[in-house]
Amino acid sequence: MAAPGLQQWKVDKPWLELKCALGEGPFYEKETNSVRLVDIKKSQILTVSAADNGDGSSLKVIQLDTRPTVTADIEGVDPQDRILIGVKHGVAVLDRQAGTYAMLVQFNEENNGRIRSNDGAVDPHGKLWLGTMTDFEHGEPQPEGFLARFDSSKSKEDVLTGLRIPNGIGWSPDNKTMYFTHSTSREVFAFDYSLETGAVSNKRLWYKHEGPGEPDGFRVDVDGNVWHAIWGESTVLKINPEGKVIGSVTLPTRHISCVQFVGTELVITSAADDEGDDPSKKYGGSIFKVDVGTTGLDLFKFRL
Repeated sequence: MAAPGLQQWKVDKPWLELKCALGEGPFYEKETNSVRLVDIKKSQILTVSAADNGDGSSLKVIQLDTRPTVTADIEGVDPQDRILIGVKHGVAVLDRQAGTYAMLVQFNEENNGRIRSNDGAVDPHGKLWLGTMTDFEHGEPQPEGFLARFDSSKSKEDVLTGLRIPNGIGWSPDNKTMYFTHSTSREVFAFDYSLETGAVSNKRLWYKHEGPGEPDGFRVDVDGNVWHAIWGESTVLKINPEGKVIGSVTLPTRHISCVQFVGTELVITSAADDEGDDPSKKYGGSIFKVDVGTTGLDLFKFRL
């Protein structure tokens, strides 16, 4: 893993001990200088001030009756009013004041009861790319998930099928390359992304993880490096555009799920760890942050 000469950061303590069962999808909300994230297993959307001193006093929780998996801003809409969310059965618009949501697109799959959405991201054309996977109560993930894109016409366009755990999605600084992580195969793929049409082509293996953990969610920085959470390995890797590991962040809990830039700080989500050692158990489900000296690309907004 970490070779001599690599940039290295070490985080010993959480920023916020939120005790998430499965903290995921951190998103920086510029308008309110806050970080929002989801706890998939607890069916919650959490928001906290980016300036929180670590006591969690700014925490706001929206409890849903469905599993939210990812959030995105909507173009031209105040995120304090409404945001886009991936949920168990599809894509929905959340009214944050009322704490209620309206379905935008249903998956309508034959195996809809077995699957749920997972990670996703909005592309430069304002469409949401969202992956699905076997839901928790149905055991080990089966190759029944897909990666699809959704737009305001309420259509669903399958891009990849037969997936087990589709995960992070993001774009290079020039938007010409799209990255997609398939966790179970420990692979991150690159595609050529058409600026004109939004179509992808030329799928190729960009990074293959050799460690015991699985690559989960990621964000891309302004220099095109991918900061990739590694589930099961207490690590975030910094991977350069050529697919080489050039840095690592070590954390005190195993199940690292995703990252988000807030200025030059990397905010890092995690999940509960019932089987790890004492520190990992203690800090599982916490939120961490570390100054890594660079900034991330802005995430795109959904065109409703």
